[in-house]
This record gives sequence, C-alpha cells and structure tokens, in this order.
Amino acid sequence: MFEAIRRIASIGELRSRILFTILMLIICRVGVFIPVPGINGELALAYFKQATGGGQNLFQLVDIFSGGAFAQMTVIALGVVPYISASIIMQLLMALMPNLQREVRENPDQGRRKVNKYTRLFTVFLALVQSSLFARFALSMNLANPGIILPEMLKFQMFGLPWLFFLVTVMTMTTGTIFLMWIGEQITEKGIGNGMSLIITVGIIASLPSTVGNVVKQLNLDSQEPGQLTLSALLVLFAVFVLVIIATILIIQGVRKIPIQYARRIVGRREVQGGGSYVPLKINYAGVIPVIFASALLMFPATIAQFLGRGGFLTSVANALTPGSLFYMATFVILILFFTYFWTATQFHPEQIASDMKRNGAFIPGIRQGKPTQDFLESTMNRITLIGAIFLALIAILPSIVSKILKIDQSISYFFGGTALLILVGVVLDTLKQVESHLLTKKYDGFMSRKKVRGR
Repeated sequence: MFEAIRRIASIGELRSRILFTILMLIICRVGVFIPVPGINGELALAYFKQATGGGQNLFQLVDIFSGGAFAQMTVIALGVVPYISASIIMQLLMALMPNLQREVRENPDQGRRKVNKYTRLFTVFLALVQSSLFARFALSMNLANPGIILPEMLKFQMFGLPWLFFLVTVMTMTTGTIFLMWIGEQITEKGIGNGMSLIITVGIIASLPSTVGNVVKQLNLDSQEPGQLTLSALLVLFAVFVLVIIATILIIQGVRKIPIQYARRIVGRREVQGGGSYVPLKINYAGVIPVIFASALLMFPATIAQFLGRGGFLTSVANALTPGSLFYMATFVILILFFTYFWTATQFHPEQIASDMKRNGAFIPGIRQGKPTQDFLESTMNRITLIGAIFLALIAILPSIVSKILKIDQSISYFFGGTALLILVGVVLDTLKQVESHLLTKKYDGFMSRKKVRGR
C-alpha cells in the first residue's frame, strides 16, 4: 500500500488530479454548514429529528445523499439529485430521438456538448421546482415550530406569500445545485473518478459518525437495561455489511470471457499467424449507476408528494414510497433492472466490437464474423446482464429485509448494508480503477491485481 502511494505521488499528473479532486470535495462539504439566509439551521435540524422520530423515511434518504445539508436547510440542501434526475431524462430522450443518437455517434464532441447543455437546463428547471417546494415546506415547518424562519424574512408579503423568503430560498438553493453540478463536472474532467458519484459518496461518508453514534446509543451500553439494538442483531448486521461489500466487488469486477481467435495479427511491426485472446463482458456493465438512478428517481416524486401532500392521492404516494415498504422495494427492484438494461444498451455496442474483430481478422470459435458475431455478443450480454441486475437488486434490498426481520432501525441498516454502502463500494472501485489505469499508463505495477506490468 505504501509503495502504491509512493508511485502515485511520483506521477505529477495523477498527483495533481487527486489533489484537485480532494480540494473540490472539501469545498462541497463547506456548503453543508452555510444555511440559507433567513433560516435557523439548528432549529431546522432539531425539528427534522423530531419529525422523523428516529425511523427511516424519504427525507432521511435525501439527507444522506446531501451529506446532512437537507436537514439543516443549507445552500446545497438539494444536493445533486436534480442533476441525476435531469441525466435520467436526457438518457430517456436520447433513446426516443434517433437524430440526437446519430449526432452523438457521428460527432461525439459536439453531440456531448449538446447533451450536456440540455442536461444543465433540465437541472436548473428541476432545482427551481424543488427549491420552491422546499420553501413552501419550510413555511409549514415554521408554523409548527416558530423561529425556524427569521421574522424579518416574512414581513414582505405579496398575495399572502412572503415573496422575499421565497425568492432568497429558491435562488440560493438553485445556485447551490448549479455550483455542485459545476464542481462535479470539473472533477470528472480535471480530477479523478466520476464527480457526481464522488459528491454523493462524500455525503454518505459524512453520515458515518452519526450512524455509529446511533448504534452505540441503541445498544444502551451505559445501562443494564436491554437497548433497542441487541448484540446478536448487531452481529447479523455486521455479517450483512461484510456480505454486501464482497458481493458488490464480485458483481462489479466479474466478467464473462468470450474466447476469440486471430487468423492473423500484428505484433510490433511483424504480421504473425494465429493466436488467441478473449473479449471481457462485464456481468454488471452499468456498475452502481442503476442504483443511483433508481434512488434519485424514487426520491423526486416522493419528495414532491411529501412536500405537498396533505391528504388524498399525494399522501398515499408518499406513504407507498416510504423506504422499507413492500411497494418501495418492489419499485426499487424494477427500476434497478430497467436502468441496468437501459444503461448497458446505451453504452455497450456489439456492432462496433464485431466490426473491429472482423477488421483485425479475429473471430469467435464456432461463430461467423459480422452479423452472427454481433447477435452472439448481444444475446450473451443480455443473459449475463440479467444475472448482474438481479444480484444488484437483491444486494440493494437485502438490508431492508434483514431490518424488518430483526427489527433493526432502518436508518442504521440503510448505511451498513443498503443502497448507501452499495454506492460507496462501487464508486471507490471505479475511482481505484482510474488510478490504476494512470499507473499502468506510466508502466507502473497496478495495485488492484497481482500481475506485473513491465516497461518495454
């Protein structure tokens, strides 16, 4: 490990990228402690804890994704959820717009810029909508617990609404989301790893101390009376914690190796006959992207329902989408399956692989080149994607099932074995892969495998 750190430090570009990423993530965390002007963050946090009652609901999941900014009503309370929702909308629109697909394929740079432009516009729109609902929700909180909003912010009324408070809250939170979006893009471009995923991951890690404190509190170690959390339940939860980590690594790292043969191949400057290799098809090509997308998509309508719901249909939606409920878990599984296939279909191109193989004189034994190879790769990927998606969904809902059986507080089980841990492990693996690729590019030994890579 120390040798790997020394190698990383010796590569100037990689060292700069890592330091830039760390600096940007630190700036993100600063926003958690800056409340929206006119809001008492301490009273808001106290009201939030009282309203949740120690159990898990949708607002707690949003708070974990935002790294605690949601409960304190800070400038980045919305987190990157609007950006993720906008990315989902753009991915769906691309599937329905062949012209945009063709432009991205034929002119990747220009097409990517156009997609990014539309994604940012959707992000701003969704942030405006969510921040407006958030301001409305803050007013109802202030009625139940006066003092959360400073009286000076409520003096300026128009049509019965405190327009100054609405304007400040909406503009501040929307700006915070745009700032996070910019930081995420900068990390992806100039840093290491996926910026948006790293921002979510840092927020999840930031909730670790409070979760550990909640575990100690529920064990009730200072008294002889039994606590809400028993030692046996904690051991089972720890076993699930280890199981989820191992299963996540296996699912994300696992590949199906398709053997290929070469009629001829170029080695150096010479052409040699024969030879073999393989095409690695990842069991879970999409990584943890489906889990992030599914969580964000469930949060968005359910958050709106909880902001506006005062009875009737909206309240029913909010209750049905309460984390841990049967409907929530079933919807979560369906969305993970859908986004796994959807992301794989948009990123995996068997026709390109088949074309490259034919051009290089490679073939799969028993399969003709061209269209038959493309069909074989596509059908094989569909089968292994189904296996990967099912396992990914089971890992995501396993802690909720264990929590219900052992009656463990879901706010604890969510972190130590659910979506949060799944995202955390997946993003760390993806970031380590990028670091390793930089090491291998500079002809250093990688630190995630035992194989030695020697310079020529």
